[in-house]
Amino acid sequence: MTLYDFLLAPFVDFGFMRRALAGTVLLALAAAPLGVFLILRRMSLMGDAMSHALLPGVAVGFLVAGLSWPAMLAGGLVTGLLVALLSGIVSRLTPLREDASMAAFYLISLSLGVLLVSLKGTSVDLMHVLFGTVLGLDNSALYLVSGSTAITLLALAMFYRIWVAECLDSEFIRTEYGKGGLAHMVFLGLVVLNLVSGFQVLGTLMAVGLMMLPAAAARFWAEFIDGQIALAALLGVTAGLIGLLWSFHWDIPSSPAIILSAGVIYLFSLLCGSRDGLLRGLFRTETQGDK
Repeated sequence: MTLYDFLLAPFVDFGFMRRALAGTVLLALAAAPLGVFLILRRMSLMGDAMSHALLPGVAVGFLVAGLSWPAMLAGGLVTGLLVALLSGIVSRLTPLREDASMAAFYLISLSLGVLLVSLKGTSVDLMHVLFGTVLGLDNSALYLVSGSTAITLLALAMFYRIWVAECLDSEFIRTEYGKGGLAHMVFLGLVVLNLVSGFQVLGTLMAVGLMMLPAAAARFWAEFIDGQIALAALLGVTAGLIGLLWSFHWDIPSSPAIILSAGVIYLFSLLCGSRDGLLRGLFRTETQGDK
């Protein structure tokens, strides 16, 4: 097998592979930068919780219209925003922190969603909902992911300074400018939007992987936030490409292959990263010991 056959032929010869690559690239360009801010805000697990919170709405759309992606996506968007709103209200009206209230709603949502899908669908339908159909993307799905990416990048340009400042001192932003609440809600809305669009590509259980793993890996290479954002997007695209090639040549499920590729990139960064990588820290400790 030549290099062309391995790297380019799958995308040149097969339209479904080109659509899968386009959808994965678009999702990575928007989701991975949001993952950087989730990590900086110490909200990493919230992305995972939100991805599961979409499931009841997706299930309701499935019960009403079957495997109709517009219905399931609309339901997921509604329940995702509702869970984000409810968790914020609970954290402000009770002593419970936002991550704890989000975890409670996430567990309820996940179990309810699986139950609802199981009432009408088969195990195959449930697998489609949970793990996505990246190799079955059509033009309407690509339009949805494209629109989500465009909205996210536009909002990133508009709110970038506020989000960065909020990561450093959220109370100062609320006190001095009164924009912290709005910026926070816009940010949560974008997380939900990207998880909803990512649900069709990677499924409700896998979509958060392309948001968090590249962002976590970028932390070990780039010092400043803008560098982490750019690198996270690049690593997300790379993971998508490697995962699709892995899936095509070895006949394995695409969504897990993409997320496992992102996981390998993260583990490599954890070990060899130029900023706080384990091997670099070990080498520095040995060097100081020799002195």
